[in-house]
Amino acid sequence: MSAAMDTESTYSGYSHYSGHSKKAHRQGRDRHKSPRSKDGTRSEKSVTIQTPPAEPLLGNDASQAEEGQDDNWGETTTAITGTSEHSISQEDIARISKDLEDSVGLDCKRYLGLTVAAVLGLLVFLTPIAFILLPQILWRDDLEPCGTVCEGLFISVAFKLLILLIGTWALFFRQPKADIPRVFVFRALLLVLIFLFVFSYWLFYGVRILDTKDTNYQGIVQYAVSLVDALLFIHYLAIVLLELRQLQPMFTVKVVRSTDGESRYYSLGHLSIQRAALVVLENYYKDFEVYNPALLTASKSRAAKHMAGLKVYNVDGPGNNASGQSRAMIAAAAHRRDSSHNELYYEEADHERRVKKRRARLVVAVEEAFTHIKRLQAEEQQKAPGEMMDPREAAQAIFPSMARALQKYLRTTRQQQYHSMESILQHLSFCITNNMTPKAFLERYLNPGPTLQYDRDRWFSKQWTLISEEAVTSGLQDGIVFVLKCLDFSLVVNVKKIPFIKLSEEFIDPKSHKFVLRLQSETSV
Repeated sequence: MSAAMDTESTYSGYSHYSGHSKKAHRQGRDRHKSPRSKDGTRSEKSVTIQTPPAEPLLGNDASQAEEGQDDNWGETTTAITGTSEHSISQEDIARISKDLEDSVGLDCKRYLGLTVAAVLGLLVFLTPIAFILLPQILWRDDLEPCGTVCEGLFISVAFKLLILLIGTWALFFRQPKADIPRVFVFRALLLVLIFLFVFSYWLFYGVRILDTKDTNYQGIVQYAVSLVDALLFIHYLAIVLLELRQLQPMFTVKVVRSTDGESRYYSLGHLSIQRAALVVLENYYKDFEVYNPALLTASKSRAAKHMAGLKVYNVDGPGNNASGQSRAMIAAAAHRRDSSHNELYYEEADHERRVKKRRARLVVAVEEAFTHIKRLQAEEQQKAPGEMMDPREAAQAIFPSMARALQKYLRTTRQQQYHSMESILQHLSFCITNNMTPKAFLERYLNPGPTLQYDRDRWFSKQWTLISEEAVTSGLQDGIVFVLKCLDFSLVVNVKKIPFIKLSEEFIDPKSHKFVLRLQSETSV
């Protein structure tokens, strides 16, 4: 309990710095507000309609004021925290209502498809059993006796139906990974084929067996066996179309994120555009670094600062036409102030220096904290079993010693919105439980990880829109380009066909490697 109280007091100490004057309080608040008014990069489209997530470790506004801070900013700055404000326009409201309508439509379509597939599957499994039982119920006294061969067919039907049931469960009864905009063509084709096949068998059964009340019971059972055999072949066809056809790589796709240009290459087989989009998104969440819009604000603010430095004067008065002179003055001013490359160079160098410095402080602080944990573990082993410290309590005990260094590093690298205090404590207790090293603990924070590494509340991409000039049910072709668009960015996918490779063989005669070494008998003295 005391460790938890120490943690809360320390964390609140570096989140709300007390003992400052009202003037410093107003200056800190103005400094935090001014970038928000100038920089319009705060996402107006991002409208949260759910309960706010856990409060992050650091405020998002602090990243925008980071450029003007020194290493001792914690002692001279008042931190103001609060909920962020979002503006909602008519377009946002219309988009939200449209998204809700689309989600309702997708749910209805998905449940309708599942219902049709379930009813058809139930009909398929009950049909062979009905073929065998109906004659026994309707004209049992007129049937010929079932011999040994007929009874053996019962066992065949039972085991084949069991195999078909297991195969159908393994192939079709899976948790859906996504909602696609159009139907899966091969799956719909298989459902239609199965329906026509079962309907044809029922039609023949009703005309030739039910109407005539056929007494050859062994032939009726053999007819049911032929139906089960045909269903097994259809299941094999489903495996080929749904699983095996796409395994051989035929295309190479290049995926580029529109905001920062990060790209990856993937190999795909024969897939439709919508299924290829699903494969791309599955790989995006595990291969691409998490999207961080805070990293893009530096370049935009630098461009805005550069444009704000240009001043244009109309020396001829408002009544004269001096547009040509104004353009010449703008060009001259831009030429004189064209030193943005130098600013960029020095800004990046200063940022790298600051990151390295705070990274070193963080590494040292974490190593010291883990060393303290080892001492605590050695002391706890000498105590009674009931007095052992829980990993959560140990994490809360050492967290204050590293919290300040971690806070500064996350602000400098603009990762503070992805890590809350609770998530850091959970990760720290996990590392303590599994006896992990300080380097293993820092791996999550020193290098930005993929999207799947973070909580879903921190994701900027949850709902996607597929934009394609071709029909999304058509197959991939060479040169096709489609876009996967979410709220803040998009993924541009370019499809290229793997070229045909002609490989030839060249035979080398083993005798060509042999040679004769002739030595002279006379040597020079």
